[in-house]
Amino acid sequence: MGIIKKEGLHLVLLATIALLVTSCASRKDVVYFQNSNNFETLVDKNTFSPKFKVDDLVGIHISTLNPEASVPFNLFRGSQEDGMRPEQVDYLVDQDGEIDFPVIGKIKIAGLSPEEVRVLLREKLSDYLKDPIINIRLRNFTVTVLGDVNNPGTYRVEGERITLLEAIGLAGDLTIKGRRDNVMVIRDFDGTKVYTKVDLTDKEVLNSPVYYLTQNDVVYIEPNKSAVTASSLDNRAGLYVSIISTLITSAIILITRN
Repeated sequence: MGIIKKEGLHLVLLATIALLVTSCASRKDVVYFQNSNNFETLVDKNTFSPKFKVDDLVGIHISTLNPEASVPFNLFRGSQEDGMRPEQVDYLVDQDGEIDFPVIGKIKIAGLSPEEVRVLLREKLSDYLKDPIINIRLRNFTVTVLGDVNNPGTYRVEGERITLLEAIGLAGDLTIKGRRDNVMVIRDFDGTKVYTKVDLTDKEVLNSPVYYLTQNDVVYIEPNKSAVTASSLDNRAGLYVSIISTLITSAIILITRN
């Protein structure tokens, strides 16, 4: 009897060790930029500049040394006479990639950067204003981070650009079960979805065309094999509990009836 107990104890110990070994993630699974070297310098060759897209909301404010001269080129809703604080109206980029600007009319800005739009507006305003100051702001710059991160969701970007790593940081970083070597970025190009996968364990991610995100990009973190297996086991466990509960209930009913 003692031998049987001892053998059983050995089996439990071996099973526990095997479980720990298979469940532990290796350095290769979780560390970013594994092929970077000490004191290595990486030059940023990415000349990324955000471009306006269809359905973007763009804030444009025109000002000059003569405030009255620039009034016709700024749209506001509400007035102090109505007891409301005037609020500047944003411009929606329509399906043709254009905005309807006061006095000037239709201007195509889709595919242009903020600086390119400034140059275009300055040229078109030259007949009306002297040395206009043009402030341009993208109002609907958001990115969405989904999957195995600590805080999935949609995040608003205050500046003109955000990196993939910064977006992941906003989402609280990957969980231990998120795959670092297969991160997907989904980007929209005029209604066409483009899927790009990057490897965060490789320093070359810094040179990826999706390292700088654009408005409405979606970042998806795939679960690793252990997460998928655990989910499958959880589902099976729930099914088994349900079946056993049903069998026990049926047995009780039969016993009480007899």
